[in-house]
Amino acid sequence: MQVLRPLWTWISRHTGLVVGGLAVVALSAIALIVIDRFERASALSQTRAVAAGDAEILAGGLRSELDKFSLVPRVLAEDPQVGALLDGTRAEVPRLNRRLEQVARQTGAAAIYLMDADGHTLAASNWNLPTSFVGSNYGFRDYFRDALRAGSATQFALGTVSRRPGLYIAQRVEAAGKTIGVVAVKVEFTELEADWRSATLGAFVTDGDGIVLITSDPAWRFRATRAIDYEARNRQSDLQLYGVARFDRLAEPAGDGQLVSTPLEIGANTILPRGWTINLLVDPAPQVAAAVATGRLALLSVLVAFGLLVGIAILLRRRREARTNALVAERTATLREQLTQANRLATLGQVSAGIGHEIRQPVGAVRVFAETGEKLLAKGMVEEARTNFARIVELADRIGVVTGELLSFSRRGTRAPRVMPIGQAIDGALLLLRDRIERLDIALERPLPGVAAIEVRGEHVRLEQVLVNLLQNALDAAGHAGRVAISVEADGANCRVTVADDGPGVPAGVRETLFHPFATTKDQGIGLGLVISRDIMRELGGDLEYSEGASGACFIMTIPRA
Repeated sequence: MQVLRPLWTWISRHTGLVVGGLAVVALSAIALIVIDRFERASALSQTRAVAAGDAEILAGGLRSELDKFSLVPRVLAEDPQVGALLDGTRAEVPRLNRRLEQVARQTGAAAIYLMDADGHTLAASNWNLPTSFVGSNYGFRDYFRDALRAGSATQFALGTVSRRPGLYIAQRVEAAGKTIGVVAVKVEFTELEADWRSATLGAFVTDGDGIVLITSDPAWRFRATRAIDYEARNRQSDLQLYGVARFDRLAEPAGDGQLVSTPLEIGANTILPRGWTINLLVDPAPQVAAAVATGRLALLSVLVAFGLLVGIAILLRRRREARTNALVAERTATLREQLTQANRLATLGQVSAGIGHEIRQPVGAVRVFAETGEKLLAKGMVEEARTNFARIVELADRIGVVTGELLSFSRRGTRAPRVMPIGQAIDGALLLLRDRIERLDIALERPLPGVAAIEVRGEHVRLEQVLVNLLQNALDAAGHAGRVAISVEADGANCRVTVADDGPGVPAGVRETLFHPFATTKDQGIGLGLVISRDIMRELGGDLEYSEGASGACFIMTIPRA
């Protein structure tokens, strides 16, 4: 009691100090709870935003991969050698086997094979392997039956021989209006899944029923992300396709782990499955812990010296914001580069079929001139033969121009701007789109040679990419027998290239968000083409703007003059 009396006396004399101290402790506890919650929510929001961008990059890479493979069966279905084999020319089997083997090696396909109308495999890229498909009958497969019925089909399933999962893309082969067979490509995603495994905490693709198909963790494959209605499913078929009759549920992410999902929207030129979704697993725990620790440190500094901490807290927050902005800027630059390349490759895939026509035509002419030249030489008509060979050289130069333009357009990376005539980029873009322009019977207006010779300071491939995007949009809007005009004008500092069409134009409600990410008027578009194009132009010191035209849409590229 005698010990407590002095303490009580001290408390009585310093009541205000004691009450103030208790108030500081209470406020500190409340502030600690509030700061912890705030920092946690902020870190979770920031992590989810970054993860959404990463998921879109993964989706773009997978879309490009699938777009590439979807063209293979279409091209082979129209190949004369394939048609000859299905018509009964069995002498073509060895040659076609080797050719399919070469195409599979070049494209990275797991297998390419040809079946007759009954499902019997006549030729395959794996003809010389123990797991060869030659002689096997796949008439029971859904992709075979659906391709016979609808013309094209896809199916994800385990291989009947290899038991390795993959996507089967099938295309019907016709001759004289009659179905004579089916060509199919099997795509396996082993390398893609390995890349996901090394670069992410976890990533997987689900079909429309929520079943995991492609995954960075093999243990997740053929698990379900939601309840399955087994009454509506054929368990025997599931067992044959996936190796399981019932799908175990995929466990929810532990702790703060979250799933970020984005639909795998497929372009209009593909035959790939609908309803696929790509899912990215993220763990925000490190970011949350760092944010919470930063908040508590700030609070501790406030308790130590409130007055001094005001300035220090502002400094710390600015430094943290600077670090965050630097990280966001770095990620944004990487995302922009990857999205630009993905956009370029997707565009290249859309125009590649037309480029094939540009190459096949001169190749056929080269053969005719060569055969004629040989006969002329045999008859001693040297001058006439020399004329034929000169034409062969011209056609070879033409092929070189087309393939060179394709190679230049597909290259990755950013080059320093240089002085170049603006007509060089215009000619390259029109070369890539020439076949589509002719098919649509477009009335195309081009700038005069003298105007096209105006020199600008730019980078050929990136200017060409912007022009291809704008021209693709203009062709979509103009439609068959429409009109597209390219004009060039210049003043003292800048050159302006205008791409206009006579289509329906841009709706008034869309113009304000025209250059915003994911804003689009197309059913199959994702709304990144114009955003990427404007970024490219501004990086080159210019700009891209929309202008209201007399009819249709009008886009203006501003480029610095040399």
